[in-house]
Amino acid sequence: MREDLKLKNLGSQGTKYPTDYAPEVLETFENKHPDNEYMVSFVCPEFTALCPITAQPDFGKIVVNYIPGQKMVESKSLKLYLFSFRNHGSFHEDCINVIKNDLVKLMAPKYLEVKGEFMPRGGISIVPFANYATKEYKTIAQARLFEQLGKPVQI
Repeated sequence: MREDLKLKNLGSQGTKYPTDYAPEVLETFENKHPDNEYMVSFVCPEFTALCPITAQPDFGKIVVNYIPGQKMVESKSLKLYLFSFRNHGSFHEDCINVIKNDLVKLMAPKYLEVKGEFMPRGGISIVPFANYATKEYKTIAQARLFEQLGKPVQI
């Protein structure tokens, strides 16, 4: 077992699942390849949050893509964090922006994007998208944002 990682959740037999929004469960580890340009993707096909008005559950898929800097998010802690939204009342757009902001604060990535694909409610699906970029990735961030809107972008 690698003692130098100091991760609390990974490998723990006594995992505690938070029952409300819990950014404190997020953990990082050092990126062994910070000079490489590469993308890490996480897909959470069973994301659940509560409508803040009706308290009914909203179901969706969350996709997180990022280009790491010095730190990377540990996947079990990310799973627990996303699970913590289960009893949390937030609109879809808020969930996506909160996830983005928490991950940027945690890792300081070079680029990060979060997309939600929520199941229809009342005949309408909501697909919020938010991204963040350091200076060298701002053009890509803007292009990705407009790609999500379905509009052509000139770079």
